[in-house]
Amino acid sequence: GKTTREYKTYKELTKESLRDNMTDIELNLNSLAELTTKALAKKQHPQGLVENREVANKGGTVAKNAKEDFENVTGINVVSNVNAKNLNASNNSKIDKDE
Repeated sequence: GKTTREYKTYKELTKESLRDNMTDIELNLNSLAELTTKALAKKQHPQGLVENREVANKGGTVAKNAKEDFENVTGINVVSNVNAKNLNASNNSKIDKDE
């Protein structure tokens, strides 16, 4: 996977929020990783940085596996360089064409 900095660079973001510039599937997989990590933390009660990092890695692995399954089944790449500026420009040009 990519680090937050790598994703922001890939999406050509400087000060903008990464989450505000994610596609629906990117957001959902991020939420899956967070929810899985939270559930594991409640169950395992990790103590300290090392144990918490292990729990976070397991949560990330669940999302990674779901990402790979999605990509294999749909043939669509999840990681996209689409950002809010691209989406707004695309939506505005579509609106202009529809008028």
